[in-house]
Amino acid sequence: MQTKLHQWAASDVGRRFDDLFNLVCHPDFLAVAWERVTGNKGARTPGVDRVAPRFISEPTEVTDFLSTTRDLLRSREFAPLPVRERLIPKGGQPGRFRRLGIPSARDRLVQAALVLVLEPIFEADFKPVSYGFRPKRRAQDAIAEIHFYGTGSRSYEWVFEADIAACFDELSHSAILDRVRRRVSDKRVLSLVKSFLKAGVMSEAGQYQGTVAGTPQGGIVSPLLANIALSALDEHFLAKDDHGTPWRREVHRKRGGSFYRIVRYADDFVILVKGGREHADALWDEVRQVLAPLGLRLSESKTRVCRFDEGFDFLGFRIQRRRRKGTNTSTAYTYPSKKALLSVMTKVRMLTNRIKNASLEMLLRQLNPLLRGWCAYFRHGVSKATFGYVDMFAWRRVTEWLRKRHPRMTWKELYRRYLTGRPGNRPQENGIVMFDAATVEVTRYRWRANKIPTPWTQRTTQ
Repeated sequence: MQTKLHQWAASDVGRRFDDLFNLVCHPDFLAVAWERVTGNKGARTPGVDRVAPRFISEPTEVTDFLSTTRDLLRSREFAPLPVRERLIPKGGQPGRFRRLGIPSARDRLVQAALVLVLEPIFEADFKPVSYGFRPKRRAQDAIAEIHFYGTGSRSYEWVFEADIAACFDELSHSAILDRVRRRVSDKRVLSLVKSFLKAGVMSEAGQYQGTVAGTPQGGIVSPLLANIALSALDEHFLAKDDHGTPWRREVHRKRGGSFYRIVRYADDFVILVKGGREHADALWDEVRQVLAPLGLRLSESKTRVCRFDEGFDFLGFRIQRRRRKGTNTSTAYTYPSKKALLSVMTKVRMLTNRIKNASLEMLLRQLNPLLRGWCAYFRHGVSKATFGYVDMFAWRRVTEWLRKRHPRMTWKELYRRYLTGRPGNRPQENGIVMFDAATVEVTRYRWRANKIPTPWTQRTTQ
């Protein structure tokens, strides 16, 4: 059914769907939605109902839970509960917090069912320059696109590096609903979306707060709603850069016109500019005008205009154009940013500080996934030297941890008992060897342009 929804939406860009509520209530959609909810990392975290989805596991409990939810939806008696507020410290920003909203178990189920129905429809409208929280797309695709447009004869000279202030907290409800109405005419579904937006927040102090704007960061449906609203940015700048035929594009260039390319990952985006500094500076007012109807604003302190050659940070990568050694040509290089490096070092330091009375095996079981995941993310860049540095840092932290745990043990005995992994005297216990970040293979990620398939297409789109 998802495939049909996607095909219908793609074949008729003006079609509005008027009978989607029955799909949201359908037992099959609810069953798949529940699998996604319980398979999510946050399945052990309860909302204000104090019910963690993962602990509803008995077949009879699951059947009763899904049946009750379906009955509430069909009788129009379903009403979402306020989300439970959770303040998460922002890394590298002492005293600042990111506010998460954790929905109740039943609300998560209904939100997941909504996403199953709405996502195939809106994916037909989303532009290829958007990569965040979309199926079969990842951050590396966004980085690869920037690398492509920053290299060779197509090089863009300027970068408008933007940051939206409190995007998920300030998104206009009316703007979200207006854009949802472009594709959905079923008033029951629209009412359901609105009820989630207006559900409110239960603060950590136990006080209820109404929501007049924003969609809770942490809700299953929130990333989709944010993408629906922020696609206004994509549409604006793709239309701005559409000059029709290659001949008209060349005429525009000869007349001193500028070209633009937006690359967006959720609420993080950059706009590449081929033209003069004045064209890049003019984007301040232009982006403000696009964001204003969405209830959003630029962060003045974190938004800037820079040359591509100066470099900028995006999605954890440092991107900078440099001259390739031994040639006169320039290319865009991508490598882990200093902030990303400090982040993983801080996590390694915290692990080796916190786990004092545990065994080496337990420490490695927590450290290895951290190092492996970090390297997997950054392996599509100029990261070999950084991986070696991270590995050396982690090795020293683990050996210092061993020395503090066994103060009377000599280095010779330490090597004989714990540093037995090969090659390189890797810390090892009970067959668990410390992950070697220096051995991770570094490869260039190939930009897939507009050939990224959706889960509902049998072949790549052209």
